Amino acid sequence: MAKNKKITIEGAEITVLSQDADDYISLTDMARSQLKDVVIIKWLSLKSTIEYLGEWESLYNPDFNYTEFGTIKNAIRINSGDLIFK
Repeated sequence: MAKNKKITIEGAEITVLSQDADDYISLTDMARSQLKDVVIIKWLSLKSTIEYLGEWESLYNPDFNYTEFGTIKNAIRINSGDLIFK
């Protein structure tokens, strides 16, 4: 069973999820400690992030909608790092 614990690094609380013999550090908590939600919003708007999330979903989500994802992926273009729908 997964267990959560918190560590503090330079005043920021970071969640660590322990599952079996593996530990997972929350990138969300790390990003929030730096520039609040701006870092997360920027990361989510990158084309490479969208592609990564699509790959992740295709591997681990048996109900992944490839058609809808293809529509979203093909509709984006990058303009100064921001996600823009045509």
